[in-house]
Amino acid sequence: MHGSRSESLHPAVTIRVSGKLFVGHLAYLDQLVQSAADCKLWPMLNLKDLVELDRAALFYLINGEGHDFGIVFRPNFIEEWMDRERSGRAA
Repeated sequence: MHGSRSESLHPAVTIRVSGKLFVGHLAYLDQLVQSAADCKLWPMLNLKDLVELDRAALFYLINGEGHDFGIVFRPNFIEEWMDRERSGRAA
């Protein structure tokens, strides 16, 4: 029996994001995510080599994680920033 999470129902594909991720890159990244979903693959973002991102990119990651894609690895500074933004919105 499969789990209830959608990513457990499909094989995964890893999308590596490195360098900088800014608002101008999000349309292309989203296109990759949607293409994977169209192929019945669960997109997993590997952010290990991501060194800089802007607020738009941060909110793309926060809003999409667990819904449109998973994240297999993220640097500590991104994890901390995501946690701060999530707790700020919950307060």
